[in-house]
Amino acid sequence: MKKDSYAARLWQNVKRHKGLYLMILPIVAYYLVFCYYPMYGAQIAFRDYTPKLGVLHSPWAGLKHFAGFFKSVYFERLIRNTLSINLKNLLFGFPAPILLALLLNEVRSQGYKKFVQTVSYMPHFISTVVIAGMVLQFTATDGFLTQLMTLFGYPKQNLMMNPSFFQPIYVISDIWQGIGWGSIIYIAAIAGINSELYEAARMDGAGRWKQMIHVTLPGILPTIITMFILRVGNMMNLGFEKIILLYNSSIYETADVISTYVYRKGLVDQSYSFSTAVGLFNSVINLTLLFIANKLCKRLTEHSLW
Repeated sequence: MKKDSYAARLWQNVKRHKGLYLMILPIVAYYLVFCYYPMYGAQIAFRDYTPKLGVLHSPWAGLKHFAGFFKSVYFERLIRNTLSINLKNLLFGFPAPILLALLLNEVRSQGYKKFVQTVSYMPHFISTVVIAGMVLQFTATDGFLTQLMTLFGYPKQNLMMNPSFFQPIYVISDIWQGIGWGSIIYIAAIAGINSELYEAARMDGAGRWKQMIHVTLPGILPTIITMFILRVGNMMNLGFEKIILLYNSSIYETADVISTYVYRKGLVDQSYSFSTAVGLFNSVINLTLLFIANKLCKRLTEHSLW
């Protein structure tokens, strides 16, 4: 009876809010088609999959592909590079949009504020191919960044041929491309803070710096924690597109990551089962990190995803 009652209430709610349900329908369809339905194919990680036999009729392989990845000569390098780039992004890239949002909140000139926001948002809409081309131009032997570094005593060289420069350049380009877009959610969170809190702080003699520390930051802390947990949950993910466009054989030692390895094994070598096993391993680690980050944040700040 309870199930029927709930179904009846749900149907009444759908009829009452048809427009809202129609708006959410494309999002639900997207996740069903591109996120949930592909889970059916995850079983090929445990099979010797061939397109001719299909998913269900391919022979069972157990953990063979996982063991092959763990024993691979590239395993240590892939894990090291993936974590290294993501940790740099977390350390420098995660706080960047927060700082931009805090600084923009202190700008009183609306015209200047909108100008800075527009300029900082624009790189997000530039194609990854264009971004990679710009990076290669700036880091070429006669590029702007190379010329700038020669002023500090560095030898004139193609920076993207030097393994030690790849990760810093990649992280800096990521920050430049995403800082403006990432600040939107924090700007929205700041806008939701009760203005009476600022008024009370001013009456207590708090300047703008103390207002930022004691009012603004605590006000957006739940948003920061949520974004931090989600970011940690993607610690093993790294888009392969820009890396493939940037790297070359000279910098494999620091540029080769799990996603580029999966690309090579899956699409180039057509080792579908092996690449799926690597991707599944990646997802399990990400899920584990998500739970750990959520648990730690809940214990330390009393804010969490659940």
